[in-house]
Amino acid sequence: MQARRTARELALLGISQLPATSERLEPQELHDVLIAAVRTLTAEGQESLETAVSELQRSSDRLLGSQIRANDLDIARAMVHEAIELVQGAINRLSTALELPELVQLANQQEVRDYALDILIQVNSHKAEIDQLLTDAMVDWQLNRLARIDRDILRIAVAELMYLNLKEQVAINEAIELAKRYSDEESYRFINGVLRRFVDKLKTTVPELTVES
Repeated sequence: MQARRTARELALLGISQLPATSERLEPQELHDVLIAAVRTLTAEGQESLETAVSELQRSSDRLLGSQIRANDLDIARAMVHEAIELVQGAINRLSTALELPELVQLANQQEVRDYALDILIQVNSHKAEIDQLLTDAMVDWQLNRLARIDRDILRIAVAELMYLNLKEQVAINEAIELAKRYSDEESYRFINGVLRRFVDKLKTTVPELTVES
């Protein structure tokens, strides 16, 4: 489970580096995309640490300022509140950064790379079909209006369902986990709804295809 979860995350980072056109890439080109994704993970860890340090420094400055410069209790409270928010943000970033070395290590394992490559191959080979299926599953919304990260999470889920034989509930749950990590609460709820409509529509329009729960 952990290996495939890491593979999905690696594929998600890799999809953003695929060309916008529908050109087919050779396996070696896709492998190079994965290497770039690993480097992105490493850079993200460094950036998270640097941002956390910066936020901690800002929170310290705010707390100090609230003690020596504020003449009004409400101003002091506001400054302390902002400092606390900065500290919380720094803690969250540090938590993410601490997880990244393990992700990078896992990303270098053959099992993880192979499955991430499988995802990239399917998304790259069937992008037009996947996008049409997702468009058909949307209500009063357009795929190209979504944030890119949300589109890519949806594409991974559909690719796993359609071409990698992943079970319905697993695909949906894993897409939600990706959205929680890389997007926000509103997005993961939206992604959940789109995928459930997609599965329902798939069962209706292709009766001979059984999507396992």
